[in-house]
Amino acid sequence: MLKVLIVIMLFISIFSLFRALMAMTKDDKQQQMTRNLGRRVLFSALTLVLIVLALSMGWIEPNPRPY
Repeated sequence: MLKVLIVIMLFISIFSLFRALMAMTKDDKQQQMTRNLGRRVLFSALTLVLIVLALSMGWIEPNPRPY
């Protein structure tokens, strides 16, 4: 369940990034692009905090051998 939540948050972050790209190419209001980029940064930071919290609480385990 936690991994699904992390993936959903990353997809929301990517979606916000593409919405900001569309706002930038259409020359719409600058505020809309800034809001979308702010959401992207917020969801990326929340995802990182969630991953670090889950690792410290033992909810997820890192890969013991990364290669």
